[in-house]
Amino acid sequence: MMRLFGLLLRLYPASFRNEYGDEMRRLFAERRRMAGAGGRVALLIEALRDAFTTAPRVHLDILSQDLRYTRRTLARTPGFAIAAVLVMALGIGATTAVFSVTDRVLLRPLPFDTPQTLVRAWENVPGYPQLEPSPLNYRDWTERSRSFTQLEAYMDLPVNMVGAEPMRVAGVALTGPLLPMLGVQPSLGRLFTSEEATLGGPNAVVISHRLWLRAFGGDRGVIGHPVRLDDDTYTIVGVMPRDFYFPNRATELWVPLTLGPSWFEDADNNFLGVLGRLKPGVTLEAARAEMDGVMAALEQLRPRENGQTRATLRLLGDQVSWQSRLLIRILTGASICLLLIACTNLASLLLTRFAARRRELIVRSALGAGRERLTRQLLTESLVLSLAGGAAGVAFAYFATPLLARLVPTTLPVPDATVLDPRVLLVAAGVTILTGVAFGVLPAWRISRSAQAVSLREGARGAVGGRERLRAVLVTAQIGASIVLLVSTGLLVRALVRVQATDPGFKAEGVLTLRTALPIERYKSTASRSQFYERVVSNVQALPGVTAAAYTSFTPMVMRGGIWAVEMPGVDPQRDAADVHTASLRFLTPGYFSALGVPLLTGRDVSSSDTFEAPFVAVVSQSFAKRYWPQGDAIGRTFTIAFHERTIVGIAGDVRVRGLEQISEPQVYVPHKQVRDGWLPFYAPKDLLVRTSGDPLALAGSIRQIVRAVDPELPIADLQTMQEVVDLQTAPRRTQTAVLALFAGMAMLLAAIGLHGLLSFGVSQRRQEIGVRMALGATRVRVLRLVLNESALLALIGGAVGLGVAYAAARGFDTLLAGVQPNDPATYAAAVLITALMTLTGSLVPALRALKVDPAAALRSE
Repeated sequence: MMRLFGLLLRLYPASFRNEYGDEMRRLFAERRRMAGAGGRVALLIEALRDAFTTAPRVHLDILSQDLRYTRRTLARTPGFAIAAVLVMALGIGATTAVFSVTDRVLLRPLPFDTPQTLVRAWENVPGYPQLEPSPLNYRDWTERSRSFTQLEAYMDLPVNMVGAEPMRVAGVALTGPLLPMLGVQPSLGRLFTSEEATLGGPNAVVISHRLWLRAFGGDRGVIGHPVRLDDDTYTIVGVMPRDFYFPNRATELWVPLTLGPSWFEDADNNFLGVLGRLKPGVTLEAARAEMDGVMAALEQLRPRENGQTRATLRLLGDQVSWQSRLLIRILTGASICLLLIACTNLASLLLTRFAARRRELIVRSALGAGRERLTRQLLTESLVLSLAGGAAGVAFAYFATPLLARLVPTTLPVPDATVLDPRVLLVAAGVTILTGVAFGVLPAWRISRSAQAVSLREGARGAVGGRERLRAVLVTAQIGASIVLLVSTGLLVRALVRVQATDPGFKAEGVLTLRTALPIERYKSTASRSQFYERVVSNVQALPGVTAAAYTSFTPMVMRGGIWAVEMPGVDPQRDAADVHTASLRFLTPGYFSALGVPLLTGRDVSSSDTFEAPFVAVVSQSFAKRYWPQGDAIGRTFTIAFHERTIVGIAGDVRVRGLEQISEPQVYVPHKQVRDGWLPFYAPKDLLVRTSGDPLALAGSIRQIVRAVDPELPIADLQTMQEVVDLQTAPRRTQTAVLALFAGMAMLLAAIGLHGLLSFGVSQRRQEIGVRMALGATRVRVLRLVLNESALLALIGGAVGLGVAYAAARGFDTLLAGVQPNDPATYAAAVLITALMTLTGSLVPALRALKVDPAAALRSE
């Protein structure tokens, strides 16, 4: 029983036990002897109650004393307090902001029912590992696969919402059971009924929370409200929750997708998204194996359409591209690196401060304060500084997170990471407390131990060798980590410059692009579309400063365009499926190449006389011509694409339609009039390109008026300059590089502060030694060298370790370097030079202070 009481005493602080523990044991033993068998149980219960009620009060009383003492001591040294708080704010703020993005993209499960069983499915053909399936293959998958409880389909369906102010809305058509499969219910109204999801059923639409606010002012009576989409009237039946996004953040409405018989006539028409849910017990690997067998059977069934075609299956939550994943992981590593630098800096600051208060601590120890009590007081001070830094860091992260949110891919069905949610704030609190304890306990423990181990006279003399070595290790670590950040930033900056210097294949300067998508029903005939294009283009070309204007199916880098099989004369698609290649297809109006600035290398542009009744022609890219006619005699040759055999009349330069960092497939351009009425509506020209000699954006108002005059119900969307389109290709890189550069700059600043603090403290502790050296004849240069050699040694050790770690890290992200070598000499040389300048800057003031030591005063002190 006494042993149990001894364990209960350990719930009290050590200082309390030292003062009252023996008396409490004596009283408990006396009461135990006087109590009977039943009384001993009551006595033990009473001791338990006292321990669990009194011990917390004692701890709180001591904590209150420590907090009051901490407030007084920090108030006497506001400079130290501000410096320590700012150091931690930088580290915790950077880590919190980066974690908010990392959590949203890589860690947090999707907000759907059992998202780990939701699988995206694509067709996989040579050169296109993730090609949207055709309706025909989708139907065959649903009939043949046994790995899924459901396989549902959807497709992009952007529409014009007609009202007082027409607007272009990103919509999706999906099969009726898809939304229920996700397990998300609308916040208002309902989902589609089976009747609405059937071919020929009533037109129903479910809208997003964002569209509900933007177009309907958050009116809760919107259910049942009619809305006109393109040329059809739909009834609003539901409003989805605020944080529901599918298939991506841009989608604002959903309508039923009904697949009629005509959809299954062509297996080359690839445009569906397919989402399935795995059956219980079925793994992704098992589903992949089964789908490989299904595609092998379909290849035998339709060798032309499914030659060399397989299926790609990925979890819905794994859609983040390798580049986005790597960018975010690099930033995560950099933020952790910066946090460690900040923490080591705080530890160094605390060591310096506690050492400066060493005499005070020795006096308190001599007056009876135990080691636990001293450690507790110093650790409280560290935690107060860390908590204040954490609060400031959260404020810093609040403003930094929207910048980093640009790294969240828009293709993910997750909310923007522009705010700090409770999960992120909880992590920030945990990091704050952990760093305060982890990097405060060691300095506190060392100082409290030394305070008890020396006499007052020794304390006055200040023997500090061990603590100086610890601070030197901390500063060395800061320098090494700083070099890692510097080298990583430098390599990615050089990669960014190389990517930005890539020729897109067109001249972006002075070009405006915008979208005017024509409703299919109202503009079903080629003649009606041609009339619209001609009226708009002719009026736009009449505007002052406009040198060229034209329409195209897809603006390069905005919409990458459709992929079509190319068939050459003499090649049997059924027999020679391996020889069937693909190309990017665009329909366009005359003047496209002039408007975009794509060089027409030989031959002619498409013309207004290239109608459906005229011979079918095409302009091809240079890579297309070289693939099939490397001898340079492509003009006049024929090939088949999009249901028609066409004659090549011109060869244009290659355009990077898929972005600056992706080599695009060959391109084929055909006249917009050479398509049968009602066919290929997806390829109908919708993007207007306008080249001007002035500011492109200055034309926006005039072009709006021209479009409104031709069709008042047609909205204008995606208005931007082509330079903005090109710049958007490097936006993630630029964001990452800017953040890394900021981190590297802060790391260098913290390392310089740490080095300055270490050397300043060393000089103050070695004043007598320096004075004696000077009295014995040491020159000012020798004294200066004494201080600078110490800093140079730290920089050399830290630099060597940092360069090795930086090279290893660069090897890990070399796929992002766009041809820049991980051991790029210029980058490493620049990092070494910057580190040398930082070392000199941090060392100069302490070195000059050493020269001011008075030798006579030092001798008198001795």
